[in-house]
Amino acid sequence: MNKVALASFNYFDTEGNSSRRAEPERFYHGFVLGLVVDLADRYTITSNRESGFGRYDVIMEPRSEKDDAIILEFKVHNHKKEKDLQDTVNATLQQIEDKKYSAVLETKGIVVKRIRKYGFAFEGKEVLIG
Repeated sequence: MNKVALASFNYFDTEGNSSRRAEPERFYHGFVLGLVVDLADRYTITSNRESGFGRYDVIMEPRSEKDDAIILEFKVHNHKKEKDLQDTVNATLQQIEDKKYSAVLETKGIVVKRIRKYGFAFEGKEVLIG
């Protein structure tokens, strides 16, 4: 992912200013969503919908029982709240749990052990996934 980011991201895509704070997060969200759309034959892909106590970034619901469900959550590193990208990943994974984003999948009968949860932390052209 870092190689792709380095080769394709532009400074203006990944750096916001005070009037456009949400722009980098939207850019990263759209970028990853564009990558996973190629899996639409195996997954029903939904974005920015409510589940549990919040709104998840991306859920990939398997069309076949051989695949696991996947929850993807994205965060741009916040220097005021997190010391490094690992802290951002940890905060993202904690958000998935705290907000109970897996609720929509569980109500469809997908057991918890078949739900993978990934946090993406972004800072400029650097990406960490946990």
